[in-house]
Amino acid sequence: MIPVYIVAGLLDSGKTTFIENTLMEQEWMSKGTTLLILCEEGEHELTEEYKRRKKLVSIPIGSPDVFTKDYCEEITAAMKPAQIIIEFNGMWNLKDFLQKDFPKNWGLAGIYSVVNGEDLELVMNNMRNLFMTQHTESDLIVINRCRKDLNRQQFRKAIKLQNPIAQLIFESVTGEIIEFGEEDLPYDIKAPAFSVDDIDYGTFFSDASENPERYIRKKITFLCQMFRPVGMPRNMFVPGRKIMACCAADIQFYGFPCKSDRPLRFANNSWHIITVEFGTEKRKDPRSGNPVQAPVLRLIDLKDAEAPAEEVVTL
Repeated sequence: MIPVYIVAGLLDSGKTTFIENTLMEQEWMSKGTTLLILCEEGEHELTEEYKRRKKLVSIPIGSPDVFTKDYCEEITAAMKPAQIIIEFNGMWNLKDFLQKDFPKNWGLAGIYSVVNGEDLELVMNNMRNLFMTQHTESDLIVINRCRKDLNRQQFRKAIKLQNPIAQLIFESVTGEIIEFGEEDLPYDIKAPAFSVDDIDYGTFFSDASENPERYIRKKITFLCQMFRPVGMPRNMFVPGRKIMACCAADIQFYGFPCKSDRPLRFANNSWHIITVEFGTEKRKDPRSGNPVQAPVLRLIDLKDAEAPAEEVVTL
């Protein structure tokens, strides 16, 4: 099976730079020939010296109609690539493209989108539908050249509503990854009580694990599955969700232990809407053995709920 990677984004979003500096530098990329299919010409081009060094062969294709099964089999037989990268045209419909009949030995290995943060607000206001179709199928979305005043949370919300499994990375105008901060949280962390939307549980769990001091005495409501490990007292349980950090193989259940004023009976993995008060207790770190302040929730309210359409959330 030949892995196929699609790099999507509008013109001048930085697709070629992403291929050169990020995708081609991954350890899991094969050392054999890489076939790069260019669906549009941008300002940045790969040098011939770079292509020779990376064993990269590029061919231009000007129309999605060219992508017939026969043509794809023909170039595969001629180039014998170890992997294929498609630098996608920003004006084409990615969802329609993915419905094409490709060779059986082509396997879609990843869809990555690149966004120019300098043009983000303008594009969202004037080309929203076209723009969103480039990103609704993506596994990873990199927003580069972000100014300090860019409303990152607004864009994150818009993307997550359409593509809840996508991982988003914001980069500054100098190319540095912007660390996740309070201003990026999808809820009002300064409020005494707030709700966590279904698609944002992964963000909540990750941030509360790393920065529990932000959440002390906050009253938080969220949709959860309930689980009680063997040996846990009957007045304790773990409300949480299955989270996919990277791919389907790493899906795990994540949650914080929660205490109740009384013993609770429930079916493991049953769905509920829960309201808790966030706190911490001194516990032994299972890795280091040292005492740490670990999150522990206190039950305030619990209601039965239906399972969501997507049971797995992302970070």
